[in-house]
Amino acid sequence: MILSIESSCDDSSIAITDIETKELIYHKKISQELQHSVYGGVVPELAARLHVEALPKILEECKDFFPKLKAIAVTNAPGLSVTLMEGVTMAKALALSLELPIIAVNHLKGHIYSLFIEKEEVFPITILLVSGGHTQIIEANSLNDMKIIASTMDDSFGESFDKVSKMMGLGYPGGPIVQEKALKGNEDRFAFPIPLRQSPNIEFSYSGLKNAVRLQIEKLGDKEINEQDMCDVCASFEKTAVAHIMQKTKKYFKQKVPSNFAIVGGASANIRLRTAIEELCEKNKTKLFLSQLKYCSDNAAMIGRVALEQYNQNNFIGINEIDVQTRLKDFK
Repeated sequence: MILSIESSCDDSSIAITDIETKELIYHKKISQELQHSVYGGVVPELAARLHVEALPKILEECKDFFPKLKAIAVTNAPGLSVTLMEGVTMAKALALSLELPIIAVNHLKGHIYSLFIEKEEVFPITILLVSGGHTQIIEANSLNDMKIIASTMDDSFGESFDKVSKMMGLGYPGGPIVQEKALKGNEDRFAFPIPLRQSPNIEFSYSGLKNAVRLQIEKLGDKEINEQDMCDVCASFEKTAVAHIMQKTKKYFKQKVPSNFAIVGGASANIRLRTAIEELCEKNKTKLFLSQLKYCSDNAAMIGRVALEQYNQNNFIGINEIDVQTRLKDFK
């Protein structure tokens, strides 16, 4: 079995995966959402301290599996350096004490392999990765052959939801909160500009939309923003945010219709976005792959699934070689 650790942001998670059957034997995640909601977003130093408390508690439940372990897997990039270090430090300690090799896992590959938990991998596949830190279109031919085709120039899709929620004091994480408010709002009340609408390039940007929402909220604030105002802002924002992604994704489909397509990442749980992607894939006769909702956000199960493939390729890293990286330019 492989023990995998995830601590790239504000979720402490450990999983145990069977190497031969790919069965997820054990999986637990402790979220820090409540602690960070006070600040309207993730505070790195607080997240690191909470990992110090949570990870050992989860590990305590895994001791019975130690004799069957063949490797320790851990997310080492990309993510917050102070939180990644907590997971890497635990992985090093386990590797030393149990005399096991370490597998360093790319967090973004983890999101892609969330599609294949307890399943066989499917390639080639084109992926739309939308999370709090990333908005990318990726062409994946295999574990070691993945190419980023498009990415955001500034804010990510998920981050923009968090910021809009914070502007109105609605809490963190913003994705589910804004989505819930949007269901009760008038999406046509505010005509927010769709980013890069006239640009022929396939790339994303959310800073301009975020600023437009901020200005509208400030304008409404002059007469005290009420519940319906907030719902209308959320609905109009969500409509525009999804329209931007869909415009650029449709441009990609015009250039190359993929046989397999997937949407992954924490923000992929957005119902409006999922529905729009489903319609696009159905129209183009593209097979759509979706992660189970419980595996959309950061988790160790997806890290363990990547680790299975790396284990079979003898892709290990030395204890003194592993480090943490906040960002990656590619998937190597």
